[in-house]
Parts: sequence; C-alpha cells; structure tokens
Amino acid sequence: MKSSVLFLVVALAASVAPAAAQDLPDLDGRTIVAVTENAYVPLNFTDPETGEGVGLEYDLFNEIAERLNAEVDWELASWDVMIQAVRDGQFDVGMDGITINAERAEQIDFSDPYLTSQQFMLVRADEDRFENAETFASDEEFLVGAQAGTTNFYVAVYDVLDGDESNPRIKLFETFGASVQALSAGDVDTVLMDATSAEGYIGANPGAFKVIGEALGTEEFGFIFPPGSDLVEPVNAALAAIKADGTLDTLEQKWFYDYNAAQ
Repeated sequence: MKSSVLFLVVALAASVAPAAAQDLPDLDGRTIVAVTENAYVPLNFTDPETGEGVGLEYDLFNEIAERLNAEVDWELASWDVMIQAVRDGQFDVGMDGITINAERAEQIDFSDPYLTSQQFMLVRADEDRFENAETFASDEEFLVGAQAGTTNFYVAVYDVLDGDESNPRIKLFETFGASVQALSAGDVDTVLMDATSAEGYIGANPGAFKVIGEALGTEEFGFIFPPGSDLVEPVNAALAAIKADGTLDTLEQKWFYDYNAAQ
C-alpha cells in the first residue's frame, strides 16, 4: 500500500564489502522504463522551480541504475492504474511508496524493502475534540480523508475505524494533497500520513496543523516489477550495496530532514 508514513531506513539485510559495487551485475547500458506519480512528497513530486520530477525514489533508483550500468526513462501514471500497468509490462519498474504485501505479491514482483513506514494523524491546529485514534473512532461525526487503495485508506479502515472499507466516515480523494486541502477546509477531521510529510505540511502552513496520537501501522516499501522480471535480482543487489555503504542514509538525510528544514 502506498502510504503517508514515518519513514525509517530499513536495517541492513546483510553485510556487503566496500568493493561490492564492483561485483554488481552489468546491464550494458540497458534502458529501464520506470513509472511513478509525482504526487507524494518527499518520495516523488514535481519541483515547482524546474518542473522536473524529484524526490527520494528518483535519487535512489537513479543511483541503482548507475551502479548497474543502466539508463532510466522516467514516466508518469496515476496511482490507481500503476500496479496493473506494471503487471501488464507497460513499465519495467514502478514506485510510489508501495507497501509490500501478500495480495500484491500475487500480481507483481517486489524488490527487497527500501523503507519502513508508519502513519500518524494530522489534524487542524485548533483540534480539541479528540486526541487519538480511539477518541476519534468513538464519535460517528468525525471524518477521515484518504486516497483510495493506499495505506492511509487501509489503516483508517482497519486501525482506526471498524474494518468496513465502505464506511461513510472515510471520504475519498483522487490525490493525497486534495485530502489535506479538505482537512484545511474543515471537510474532514484528520488525514493519516508519515511524520516527515506531516512536518512538511506543518512547516509550510504555520499554525494550521498538528499531529496527535501514536504511530499507526508499520509497513515496508518496495519497488514493483512485472512477474518474472529479470531486474529484481540486480536491483536487489544494488540496493543491498546502497544500504551497506551509507548511501541510503545520505538520501534519507537529504529528503526527510534537509528538505523539510528548507521548507
């Protein structure tokens, strides 16, 4: 599930020697067609100054491709069609904060995880009617905004409310940003998201928002591939090297801390 979550660098899965990059597969300049949405700060979004796609996932996969001697052709697709499009082979790899789970693994192949996610409740700064998921759930008048098919939707359903995916208390929006706009306007009462994204919204809108309650839902993100893709093994090899040599730590610092501090 795509999500709005607290991002934590995944613990190193294995020890990789400093010279491991020299032992990575060589894709001989192959072009990898990658797809994302450009609507999920700080993983993937459009730079307002340049109009180009930027974010942690861009930097991470570009680094993977460079280590594998490959080029990346970046394409865009909406979240609701992305997994099916990758499954059908329209793209070689997809990424959009996609949570690794068994149901999806029946449709597409996953890479090893590159991030672990948690979600928190973002509310308006003057909210005093509820203080956590339990008190929110106890009042039928309170509404949560979510993007269909994402982790914020499923956590709202199963971790906050009653497990009914048709619960009318969940108001669906086409994009994550639209759900935050609805929160600001008072059309919904909370939106679930990662702590870093929450800090970004709070910093960009002083006095407008705050975070309440404890972390909800812990899940792992992975790249997705068409079933049987020959890219899974080399991407995992490069990802392991990137974790081991500290590059992923550097990217986390750049996009989860330095970026938010600059907003």
